[in-house]
Amino acid sequence: MPDGAMPVLDVKGLKTVFRTRGGEVHAVNSVSFHLERGELLGVVGESGSGKSVTMMSLIGLLPSPPAEIREGQVLLGTTDLLKISDADLRDIRGARVGFVFQDPMTSLNPVFNIGFQIMEPLRRHMGLDKPQARARAIELLELVGIPDAANRLNNYPHQFSGGMRQRVMIAIALACDPDVLIADEPTTALDVTIQAQILELVKDLRQKLGMAIIWITHDLGVIAAIADRVMVMYGGQIVEQAPVKDLFANPQHPYTRALLKTIPSISGKREARLQVIEGQPPIISAAPSACSFRARCGHAFQLCQAENPLRRAVGGGAVDQGHDVACHWTPEGKDV
Repeated sequence: MPDGAMPVLDVKGLKTVFRTRGGEVHAVNSVSFHLERGELLGVVGESGSGKSVTMMSLIGLLPSPPAEIREGQVLLGTTDLLKISDADLRDIRGARVGFVFQDPMTSLNPVFNIGFQIMEPLRRHMGLDKPQARARAIELLELVGIPDAANRLNNYPHQFSGGMRQRVMIAIALACDPDVLIADEPTTALDVTIQAQILELVKDLRQKLGMAIIWITHDLGVIAAIADRVMVMYGGQIVEQAPVKDLFANPQHPYTRALLKTIPSISGKREARLQVIEGQPPIISAAPSACSFRARCGHAFQLCQAENPLRRAVGGGAVDQGHDVACHWTPEGKDV
């Protein structure tokens, strides 16, 4: 982050717990990160690593109960989203923060045409009258590449393909020119051709609008194509964070290195079978007191069992300013 620059989003010490019949599940454990204006931050990890829960915690999208945000600060500019009223938070969602969900068919309301669904946040948050909202809705559909936009406003979600529905979801999320767009695996349910089109659309929109984006995915190939910086999550914690080129060239955490080894090669060589990460992500029933990855890690040693590693800067400097990792082991084979 440039000296003296204020991030558009600054998250500090976020902890989210789910209270269940079987006890507490600590889904997000002391997560801290920032997002700069115009930056695209990729968030990666397996299912159950805490990616989506972290981002939904930021803007109050988790049902309470069972979810409870125990600690933390979420600064959108100078506003702490964890301290404002539900009404104020509803005003921020859709206006200053847009959210694109994974499955557009379940996110769009099947009984309303898409024109109504795009116009609703425009009228609520921006105070536009119906003709103004309609004109803006047409503009948004054209922006996301939907042809014959004026006529398609009257169509219902089932009349669009999966890729077009996702474009509609992006149009809704962009309607009020948000400071931050959060996209939760928006291309996972799409075939690879449509996925490529959506990624190109996001790149183009980012250039035109200059907004900050958080892109949640389990696909490191997508991250390599679009992200500036990558945050790797495991067990509800950030285990590594780095500029995208640094992460691929010099991964520090055993989990990151294992994820990278699961990516199929396009070189044509078949020297070995595609690697897998044995085991499953943990369900954490208490605040971590040891490394959550130790049971699946080939480099674990005694300290990993005794102490949860803190994030440390790679090569010196400050945490959350460049490349940092939360691990007792180093690729040079030395513990820290």
